[in-house]
Amino acid sequence: MAGHDPRAFRRGKGESGKSDGGGPLPGMPEIPGMPEIPGMPGGQKKPQGPAPSKSKGPKRKPKNESLDIAVRERVKAYPGTMTYLDLIRKNKRASAMLVACMILLTVVVCAIIGGTVFFYVEDVGGGAVDPIVIGVAGGALLGLALSGGSAVWAWNSGANAILHMMHARPLAKEMDPELFNVVEEMAIAGGIPMPKIYVIGDSAMNAFATGKDPEHGVVAITSGLRQKLTRDELQGVMAHELAHIRHYDIRFSLLMAAMVGIIAVVTDSFLRIAWYGGHKTRRHHGKDDGGFAMVLLVVSLILAIVAPLIAKIIQMSYSRKREYLADAGAVELSRNPEGLADALRRLAGDDDPLVDTANRGTAHMYIVNPLSKMRKNPHEVAGLFSSHPALADRIAKLEALLR
Repeated sequence: MAGHDPRAFRRGKGESGKSDGGGPLPGMPEIPGMPEIPGMPGGQKKPQGPAPSKSKGPKRKPKNESLDIAVRERVKAYPGTMTYLDLIRKNKRASAMLVACMILLTVVVCAIIGGTVFFYVEDVGGGAVDPIVIGVAGGALLGLALSGGSAVWAWNSGANAILHMMHARPLAKEMDPELFNVVEEMAIAGGIPMPKIYVIGDSAMNAFATGKDPEHGVVAITSGLRQKLTRDELQGVMAHELAHIRHYDIRFSLLMAAMVGIIAVVTDSFLRIAWYGGHKTRRHHGKDDGGFAMVLLVVSLILAIVAPLIAKIIQMSYSRKREYLADAGAVELSRNPEGLADALRRLAGDDDPLVDTANRGTAHMYIVNPLSKMRKNPHEVAGLFSSHPALADRIAKLEALLR
């Protein structure tokens, strides 16, 4: 786009290295009554001194020699005929399997724990029905009910809770017309409504999407990312986030988080019951039940300890798959794999990668991990508990599409 580039401004830095708010964008109109947003240009203060000169040409591509070597090696592993549609189909199948596994794990955990608890209850069913059958059925139904209740809460209030937790503020179009133009272009390309845009006053470079469906989609961007990317790179990042909205990843991520939370609560409750009441045994069972009761209790205890770890692994694996899918979707919307690849390279070299308001419960939503120092070694393979794929893998898949 011709004309003034609203990214061309300088920010003040405090002792912590974070942006201290700075002044408004040069050439941006004043908005009566518009409050100052910390970490984001567009308030009522007038710039001091002459305005910065207009940008002359695109910024230089980020350089990272170790990352480039890792990417070149990974590109060789992908066939030259690969398209973004191939990536989308593959990741959709994998994601469906992960969701099914999470649902099954929730039901199995609740059923086994329910059977164990009822085995130790006196005279359940009056002898007509085995207590274990009652416990298994009741536990499975309880698991489904708890998961459903958490999903309803996440559906109605999850997005607002996340935005509040991140200290995100809504951004008016007049404050950043170019950003709105980029998001609108990608929304039209994807055939989805224009999402709301929020800004997080943080100098770290990152972004995420949330909402229950495309009609209620939200994209949030840090002020640091907005300042440091070229328009093509910004388009790649926004296309990635809108792909999350278009693929309903925003809904699935809230659901997965709710399920992991339910499993953690159920298993923690059972461990407390076993610790304080496990010494009590059923007196009306025969002598042979002692061995079975011990085996059942040991199995349940092991499951209660291991299940949350398994759930977390499934959630992180799910998150990594959806990141690959969103990268492929971004290429479909922007038709420019190089834009997103260059943006990821710049994110890999960010000197301030941590987002102050992020936490372990929300880290998987961001385009890159806002908590870890993984960008110091972006070529390393992501582990079981990693919420994002290695950046070298993501860039390699994007550059494979350029061949």
